[in-house]
Amino acid sequence: MRLTISATLVVLAFFAQSASAQPIASPLVNPVTVADDQRIETWHDKTILVFTPHPDDDTFSSGGTMARLAANGNKVIIVIYTNDNKGSKDLEMTRERLAQIRRAEEEKACGLLGIPKENIHWLGYEDGDLEYADPRVLRGEACRFIKMYRPDAILSPDPGTKWVQWHKTDHRMAANITQDAFIAAEWHLYYPQHLLDEGLQPYSVPVVYYFYSQEPNYEVDITTQFDAKIQASAAHVSQFEPSNSKYTPDMPPATYNMIKTGFSGYHKVKDKYVERFRRAEAP
Repeated sequence: MRLTISATLVVLAFFAQSASAQPIASPLVNPVTVADDQRIETWHDKTILVFTPHPDDDTFSSGGTMARLAANGNKVIIVIYTNDNKGSKDLEMTRERLAQIRRAEEEKACGLLGIPKENIHWLGYEDGDLEYADPRVLRGEACRFIKMYRPDAILSPDPGTKWVQWHKTDHRMAANITQDAFIAAEWHLYYPQHLLDEGLQPYSVPVVYYFYSQEPNYEVDITTQFDAKIQASAAHVSQFEPSNSKYTPDMPPATYNMIKTGFSGYHKVKDKYVERFRRAEAP
């Protein structure tokens, strides 16, 4: 997710994107009832696997939830499909340099959420080109991580049914391919080399929490983690102005304040801050 606009327009841009490609905080639709001991935010000593199109979509959509999970002693593993090496308007920027910047920004953001860089896996696909990757290979890569970590839950972009055509290109592919990998992970003959070469047994994903959903049915209270989410989001300096037009590692206070204002508008519900997901039993 790239926010390539001036600091004074950050909030408006967030609202515009929410209405189309990135519904960060849509209203709850038919909220699901989940027993307290089954609610993801109450978990301890579990494994959560997060699939994200770019380094920042995980933070912008689910940073508070990831921080809460990490604070509870859960293992949060992040798989990033692309290196996000094209999201700059700086005419002196190169793809190679931007990829390095984006990696450092993601590591810093995750550190602020309590997730060590050792838990971040980069698939390294070119930014904007994920849909042109071999889907069978891509599904196999996602499937392998599922078998390897055997997560108690997965966080992933929502492929949805009504709005997938409005997703950005990398988001469409990440959403669909991750969901496809759930089924492939159950059956060893999809990718028999995983078992034969690495001893990775089939695995059925118990539950998925889809972010960027226009039909969320589940929300997590992130009030205590809200400041950490803002700090982590602001760590993606290159995606905000003035750094997007002319890169500098320093973020002006005005930009930081606008980020905080924008996310406050999205996530504040009455007297608390929340993140919303579409919770579903994995197919």
